[in-house]
Amino acid sequence: MFAFPFRPLSGLRLRGIATWQAIDEDPAFLLSFRLLRPRFLVIRLETAAGAIDPVLYLDTGKNFSEAESFALGYGKKLVCVVAPRSLPDVRRIRLDPSSRCGRFRLSITWSNSARAMQKQLARDSLGKGQGNAHAALFARLGDDPLWVNTAGSLRPAKTHVVNVADHYSQVLGLAALLAPHQHNGRIDARPLISFVVPTFNTPRRYLDDLLASFRIQEQGLAQMVLSDDGSTLQETKAWLDAHRSEPGVVILRNSENRGIAAATNAGIAAAVGAWIGFIDHDDALSPHAAVLLAKAVEVNPNAKFIYTDEMIANRSLQPTGYFLKPAYDPVLLSGVNYINHLSLYSKERVIELGGLREGFQGSQDYEFLLRYLDGLGDEQILHLPYPAYVWRRDQRSYSARFMATATQHARKALAGHYASGGHNAIVEEALTPNLHRIRFDLIKNPLPKVSIVIPNRDAFKLISRVLADLDTKTDYPNLEIIVIDNGSTDQRVLDLYQSLACQNPRTIVKIEPEPFNFARSINKGLRHAAGDLILLLNNDIEITESGWLREMAACFAYPRTGIVGARLLYPDRTIQHAGVIVGFGEFAGHWYIGKPHSFPGPMARLHVRQSLSAVTGACMLISRACFEKVGFFDEESFAIAYNDIDFCLRAGRLGYRIVWTPFATLVHHESASRGSDETPENIVRFRREQANLEARHATSTFQDRACNPWYTRHRSEPSPVMLDHLPPAR
Repeated sequence: MFAFPFRPLSGLRLRGIATWQAIDEDPAFLLSFRLLRPRFLVIRLETAAGAIDPVLYLDTGKNFSEAESFALGYGKKLVCVVAPRSLPDVRRIRLDPSSRCGRFRLSITWSNSARAMQKQLARDSLGKGQGNAHAALFARLGDDPLWVNTAGSLRPAKTHVVNVADHYSQVLGLAALLAPHQHNGRIDARPLISFVVPTFNTPRRYLDDLLASFRIQEQGLAQMVLSDDGSTLQETKAWLDAHRSEPGVVILRNSENRGIAAATNAGIAAAVGAWIGFIDHDDALSPHAAVLLAKAVEVNPNAKFIYTDEMIANRSLQPTGYFLKPAYDPVLLSGVNYINHLSLYSKERVIELGGLREGFQGSQDYEFLLRYLDGLGDEQILHLPYPAYVWRRDQRSYSARFMATATQHARKALAGHYASGGHNAIVEEALTPNLHRIRFDLIKNPLPKVSIVIPNRDAFKLISRVLADLDTKTDYPNLEIIVIDNGSTDQRVLDLYQSLACQNPRTIVKIEPEPFNFARSINKGLRHAAGDLILLLNNDIEITESGWLREMAACFAYPRTGIVGARLLYPDRTIQHAGVIVGFGEFAGHWYIGKPHSFPGPMARLHVRQSLSAVTGACMLISRACFEKVGFFDEESFAIAYNDIDFCLRAGRLGYRIVWTPFATLVHHESASRGSDETPENIVRFRREQANLEARHATSTFQDRACNPWYTRHRSEPSPVMLDHLPPAR
C-alpha cells in the first residue's frame, strides 16, 4: 500500500503528521487521477473526540454536485474504498471529511492488489479492535455502489444518492410497468374517484398544468370537479368557459366568492365518485396516481382513508424535493399536517360529517382531516408510498400569504379536537413556530408518581451531577429515585449514597458487586419501583431544563401510549437521540445523529412529537401497565446492547404506542461511565447481541412504520433511494 497524493482544498489546517484541523463547516480535500489511476484507493479517517460524517463527491466532467455525492457514515473511525478503474469517467474526487469543526487524522493509500488491500483492511478493522458499528467501506463497483463493513464482512448495499428529477423519473417508470395491470381493467359506469378542485382567479397556465395531469390518468377511472369561487380574473373565466365540454371534467360556476370551504363543499356535492380527493388549484397529479389509488382501494376493502407521498416542484413543475411520509401517526399529526396531499376520503363519510367548515381559512383541510380520522381504526387509514401529488411551491397560495392566520386556525382546530372535560386544549408553538405543541402538561390533574431507575458503578462525577439535577433542576414533585449499583468502591460515591439515604427518604440505593449487565440492573430497579410511571435514566445524563419530566409524563395523554422517549443532545448541542429507526444498518440506529440541535428533519418532524418503533433506554419513561404486560428486560440475549430496542418492539407488538418528544431535551454524555466498547471481548458480545436482535425481530427486513420505504436504511441521515418495485399501501 502506497501513499496517494492529495491536497487540501478549503477549511483545513495541518496540525501534525497526518493530523488536520477543520476550521469551518465545509472542509475539503481534492484527489485527482490525472497522473495516477490505481485499482483501489483506501481512505482512512479517525477522530479522538466527537464524530465525523464524511462525504465523497465525484467529478465526471460536470464538476462536483450533490447528484454524485456519497455519504460514508458517521463515527470516530471510518474507512472507505474507491475503485477508480471501475469509474473511468471520474476525473477528480472531493472528500469533505466532516460537517463540523474538529481535529482528525487522514491517510489515503493505494494498491493494485485486491489481496493486499483486503489484508490491510482486516488488520485495520479487526487486529486493533476497531471493527465497530461505525466502520464502513465504500466502493462504487458496477451495480453495487456501496459496500458496508459489519462485523468484518463486506455486504453490498443497493444505495446511492440521486437527484430528485432522476429519482422521480425512475419511480414513474416503475409505476408505468405496474399501471396497466392495476384495477384488472374494470371500469365502472361512473368514476371511482372524484378530484375536487376549488378555484379562484387561478392563472391559465396553472389550470393548463392541472388539466394536463388529469388527462394522462386512466380514462373513466376518475373525474375532476372544478368548483370556481366567483373568479373575477378574466383569463380564469375564459379558461373555464372554454373547457365546459372537457371529458371527465365538471365545471361549477359559483356566483359569489364565499371562501374555499364553501367552494369545496359545492364540489363535493357535485362529485359522483365513491371516493373524494382534494387538489389545490395550483398543483397537479403525478402520472398513474388515479390507477394506483384505485388499486389500493381494491386491495384494501376495509380502508376508509388513503394518503400518498408528494413531489415538491418549483413554479414550472420541475422536481425539487419530496415529502416522503411515515405510516399513519396521530401523534405526529397533532404537531404538523404531514398528511396533506394527496388523500382519498370516502364520500359517504364526508357527507355524514357535513364537509368542510367555515372559519378555518388556510387550515380548513387540517380541521376536516382531524374530524374525519377521529373514530377510525389505524387499520382503516393507509399510506400509499407513491408521490402521487405534485405540490407547486407557490407563494401565491393562501396559507403562504397568510401564514399567521392559517397557523391560528390550525391551533383552533387542534384545541377543539383535543378538548377535555368541556375545555379546549391549550395549543402553543413547537420548536418550529408555525407548528404545534398541545400542552397536556398544563392540565390540572394529579401528577402520577415516577420511579427513576439509575444504574451506576463508581463514576462519582456523573452520579453526583444527575442526582443533584433531579433534586434542583427538575420540576416534578412526585418521584422516587432508585440507584442500582453493581459494586462501587469509590468512597466518595459510597458517602454520597449514605448522605442521600439520610436526607431524602425517596431515594433507594441497592449495591451488589457483579459484572455490569445493563438489563439486569434495570430489572432490579423495576422490582423496587412503586411508581405509576418508571423512568430509566443513565447516570451520564445532564438535565438542562426544569419541565422535561412533566412533558414526558404528559405524553401518556395520547391513546395507547406505553413508552415515552426524550430528545438527547451531545455536549456540543448536536443530536444524539431523536428516536431509533428499526432496520437502520440492518439492526437499529438513531437517525439524524450529529445534526445541529436546530435541525428540523423532513417535514420538521424533529420539532414536534411523533410515534416511533423504539427509543433509547438512556431516558425512557414506561407506564406500569406496559411494563406489567411486556415483562422485564432480557438479561440473557441483550445484556448491554439493544435491550431497549427489544423491549420497545415487544411493547409495540402488544399494541402500545412509543412516543418521542423534542420538548423534553437533555444532554447525554454518551458512554462516559463505561470503558471502551472496542475491546475484543466487547466486540464479540456486541456482535452476539446484534445476531440475537436479528433472530428475534428480523431487523434486516423490518419495515419501520416511522420511516418511508423510499429512504435508505444504511446511514443516519436517510435520503431517497431507488427500489426495484413500488411499495404497497401500509
